[in-house]
Amino acid sequence: MRKYALSRQGAKDFIKAVAMCTIGDMVLMLPVGLLYFVTNDLLSGVIPKGNIPFYIVAIVVVIALIYMTQFIQYNTTFYTTYKESGNRRVRLAESLRKLPLSFFGKKDLSDLTTNILGDCTTIEQTFSHQMPQFYGSIISTIIVAVGLIIYNPKMALAAIWVIPIALLAVALSKKAQNYFNKRKQNKRISLEDGIQEIIEGMRDLKSYNAEDAALKELDGKIVDFEKESIIAELGVAAFVVPAQMFLKVGIATTVLLGASMLINGELSLISFFAFILVVSRIYEPMSGSFINLGAINAMQVNIDRTNEMNDTKKQEGDTRFEPNGYDIEFNHVGFSYDDGENVLKDVTFTAKQGEVTALIGPSGGGKTTVSRLAARFWDATKGSIRFGGRNIAEIDPETLLNYYSIVFQDVTLFNNSVMENIRIGKKDASDEEVLRAARLANCDDFVNKMPDGYNTIIGENGNELSGGERQRISIARAFLKDAPVILLDEATASLDAENETVIQSAVSRLIEGKTVMVIAHRLRTISGADKIVVLKDGVVKEQGRASELEGRGGIYKEMKHAQENAGAWVLNQ
Repeated sequence: MRKYALSRQGAKDFIKAVAMCTIGDMVLMLPVGLLYFVTNDLLSGVIPKGNIPFYIVAIVVVIALIYMTQFIQYNTTFYTTYKESGNRRVRLAESLRKLPLSFFGKKDLSDLTTNILGDCTTIEQTFSHQMPQFYGSIISTIIVAVGLIIYNPKMALAAIWVIPIALLAVALSKKAQNYFNKRKQNKRISLEDGIQEIIEGMRDLKSYNAEDAALKELDGKIVDFEKESIIAELGVAAFVVPAQMFLKVGIATTVLLGASMLINGELSLISFFAFILVVSRIYEPMSGSFINLGAINAMQVNIDRTNEMNDTKKQEGDTRFEPNGYDIEFNHVGFSYDDGENVLKDVTFTAKQGEVTALIGPSGGGKTTVSRLAARFWDATKGSIRFGGRNIAEIDPETLLNYYSIVFQDVTLFNNSVMENIRIGKKDASDEEVLRAARLANCDDFVNKMPDGYNTIIGENGNELSGGERQRISIARAFLKDAPVILLDEATASLDAENETVIQSAVSRLIEGKTVMVIAHRLRTISGADKIVVLKDGVVKEQGRASELEGRGGIYKEMKHAQENAGAWVLNQ
């Protein structure tokens, strides 16, 4: 099942599809048998009158059988494949929910989109159009070959000896085809990534007159992808076309040996004619199978990429969890990404329930990593993080996040109404609950000015809104969820003074009585925090209240003085 990225039911349906393709190919041989009997009667000089009705009925039965088998074959190959393809996409989407963020750090958006859409589509097309037909033709050819060998071993060998040689030649080309297809896939991802970058960065490109350079680079990626696509197709054709041509040699050997045996009286004319008929038919499914085998070999790249996502270790844990309080405890926590770089080395502190714990420090010190580890976006590589008295590594991430509300600095919004964007905080919330949360987040001020109020569509990622308006929607989500733990990634860092004041008042209401962990860049915004944790080089350098840290004359005091000096800076003319 893993070899072809199939589910258990998908594997069963695949076997049924192969069986039906085999039966379909065998039924298509019936006209050959019928023609054999008609020819035998014609060679005898007269067709018995009793055989004419038989032949008429036989023709009708054969046509009916062909129709029925083709109809059933369609359902077992196409319909079941499309169902399995839908399930595969769902499984991949479910995997995304359980994958750690480290996986997404290795994959850009274009790569993931290609994985879920492009790879699944390729696998779907191969399983509906090539895979069952390939195995069906192999099995049916073996059955016919066995029958021919029993009937006349010499003539059978003259007819089928080319098949295993041609099949082996195409099979041995798999490594080369995979090489070409991987190169093609990499160029495709690079092209899609380039298109996405230009679309997302068009504003900056226009402002710096860099459109021509960017489009020229994109043209180069298009040409590269086109070249690799041609090379990949030639790589398949270089093996498939010679193999198809080699099959025709079997016709020549069958005719030559048959003529010789016919002259020597070792073979009857009708038997010779029968072998010619069979040979003309037996190579057709095999010739198509070589093309199918090329597509199957090419599909392996897509299967490997799909299995990579399925095989990535998922974040799992207990779905039954009742915390004993809402303290978050970091105990000698260390963390490193896949490249081995240690982001955190030894972090120990406790964010207590009902208190505000602020994380500050120089850029790259590990502030964001600490907040992400607290929500189990990643798992610590050493030490432990406990929430409500329980190690969070033992708790299912989605269960854990039921207790968290997170307000990021970069807000993600959707092309939907303001109402539905806020409702993301609690999917079953009533309109009244959504409106109450919106008012607490000071959303009424700007939403009431919109054409349709809370039913106004705000565009892709909320492009119709300002930064402050987007941030207030994010805070409204947190109000709606009303979780006991709040993680704040400096929600006001990039806002003007007016919006900053409005949002800070909303945040003050949001955090009342909760466990709060806030990433701070402006020290004045967290001067009243119950605890300030100073992170530098992945280590907790200082922790305490603002007054305590300033009295020690350490990193906090240096940062405060640096920000005060920066605040006094003016532009000299």
